[in-house]
Amino acid sequence: MAEYDVIIIGAGPGGYVCAIRCAQLGLKTACVEGRETLGGTCLNVGCIPSKAMLHASELYHEATTNFTKMGLMGQSPSVDLPKMVDYKQETVNSNTGGIEFLFKKNKVDWIKGYGSIPEAGKVKVGDDTHTAKHIVIATGSEAASLPGVEVDEKVVVTSTGALELKKVPNKMVVIGGGVIGLELGSVYSRLGAEVTVIEYQDAIIPGADGEIQKNFLKLLKKQGIKFELGAAVSGTEVKKNKATVSYKSRKDDSEHQIDADIVLLATGRRPYTENLGLDALGVEMDRGMIKTDAHWATNVKGIYAIGDVIAGPMLAHKAEDEGMAVAETIAGQKGHVNYGVIPGVIYTHPEVANVGKTEEQLKQEGRKYKVGKFPFMGNARAKSHFAGDGFVKMIVDAETDRILGAHVIGPMAGDLIHEVCVAMEFGAAAEDLARTCHAHPTFSEAMREAALACGDGAIHA
Repeated sequence: MAEYDVIIIGAGPGGYVCAIRCAQLGLKTACVEGRETLGGTCLNVGCIPSKAMLHASELYHEATTNFTKMGLMGQSPSVDLPKMVDYKQETVNSNTGGIEFLFKKNKVDWIKGYGSIPEAGKVKVGDDTHTAKHIVIATGSEAASLPGVEVDEKVVVTSTGALELKKVPNKMVVIGGGVIGLELGSVYSRLGAEVTVIEYQDAIIPGADGEIQKNFLKLLKKQGIKFELGAAVSGTEVKKNKATVSYKSRKDDSEHQIDADIVLLATGRRPYTENLGLDALGVEMDRGMIKTDAHWATNVKGIYAIGDVIAGPMLAHKAEDEGMAVAETIAGQKGHVNYGVIPGVIYTHPEVANVGKTEEQLKQEGRKYKVGKFPFMGNARAKSHFAGDGFVKMIVDAETDRILGAHVIGPMAGDLIHEVCVAMEFGAAAEDLARTCHAHPTFSEAMREAALACGDGAIHA
């Protein structure tokens, strides 16, 4: 038995960041993790490996479509998927090893195994029980299931299996038109698979700005990805390493079937709280999520929760912010997360990014607003990169000019969005951003132009 100030259960982005921050603040800290490596789903089988595959497949696409346009002549590359998977794994190993180094550097104890909470102040791992003044639950999430769809991670796969395929499938069906499905669907579409996305809603990336949804769909279709929207999947059947997906149109109840070599189930994720002992402890839950107050505390004294197990977007950076904030709260400081300024990114090509309010939300709230837009076709750097598709859309308060949100579809959108995040954190107006000098030529000039469009008008549009 060991005694700690804080024990964090789970070493994903929320958990490991929380552990390091606790240690930096002088708290004796341990982190419980049952995987062989640290980093949770994100670093091991989620964010990082998928971005490696997206990067590799995008370079392949560039080499086979745009190189000759730039005078780069020669034989086109071929795809060696096992080698690409090895590259992906090397990227993962480098990142997870880095977290282990940071634990040692900050004197965080890694308790290897899966933890449960037999009572407040105690964490049981295997046969050992450790005590802690504070316990933080950061156990993350798992892929959501769908009735009639049985995952075997060989033919019917989740994102985990999709990152370990031995060969590029001829036909892939993606169930779910959200971030995970579109990113991994894009990977295999670029590598040569015929990809069909089946989405229950009438639009992809549900909840996103409507204009972004429509334009993103057009661009993905242009890339060769097929879509069945407003369709409810009723089941999958696997025979001789092939799958048949059955679905029904929500418009006219017509039934359809489609064959595939690989089916990717990407209908979202759900909080993972099994075997923690929460029921016996009396921890309050809300629709499968752990209920917390404004300081990430549960109803049981000394037990906190962060990340995917509580309400809010299931994003690694949201969990990281909560991890730092709860650590500071435990240490007696004023931990804070601004939930109104949490960006979201889809790492397809073009990228899609957003922060703050959508037009649809503001209309529902009855708030008066203005919109400034700027197309990437007006950006010199974007055109030189064959990346003129898409636009920046900035939304501001009609009276104060304060930035309420931004939505970007285009090159480097995931990096560009943070200019607006910083502006929103400081309560900036669009004019503040518009009057800030931006280097030329850069993609970021499109952000300034959209801010200008909220006033007297963009220069290059």
